[in-house]
Amino acid sequence: MNSILYAISPLIYMCEVRTMATKMANPMATDFAFSLDGPLARYWVALLRVITGWWFFHAGITKLIEDGLAYSYGPMYLQGMEGTALGPIPMWMGNNLAWLIAPGVPLFETLIGLALIFGVVTRLAAFGGAFFMVLFWIGNADFGHGLVSGDFMGLLLFITVAALAAGRYYGLDAILEQTALVKQHPRLKYLLG
Repeated sequence: MNSILYAISPLIYMCEVRTMATKMANPMATDFAFSLDGPLARYWVALLRVITGWWFFHAGITKLIEDGLAYSYGPMYLQGMEGTALGPIPMWMGNNLAWLIAPGVPLFETLIGLALIFGVVTRLAAFGGAFFMVLFWIGNADFGHGLVSGDFMGLLLFITVAALAAGRYYGLDAILEQTALVKQHPRLKYLLG
């Protein structure tokens, strides 16, 4: 048995040297871990927050520039939803909540977007964005491509930003959480982060 090991030991040694050389020459040959507490995850969550914020900010600010606080397309669109799966709900909203929808959509899209971009009151803003995406999802309720639509994917983005407390990563929420006010009222952290 010793003679067999003696005969193949140079082969084992060469394999070990080759494996080590491969790992040194090719950094992708080593394990690539995406740890939630690592820097790569922090960068990704912060980037996701900023991109989601820019998406909503851009949608809101263009409406404000074009129509001000009289965004009449929203209520009008909802009033024409009679043939959709959820037709009565958006129609009711368009007829009875036009006073809130016309100024609210551009204003709150802009504010939610700014809050996410700067990472301030991130969870509150993300829940506001998720609420909007539910309304948009219902408003676009033809479901021609099934239940999963762009509005549904937006909903998932906002939920992800809220769940991962994205404002704590390179956002102002990380600074706000260190203030005396938040330390005296720790429940405020549920709105931040």
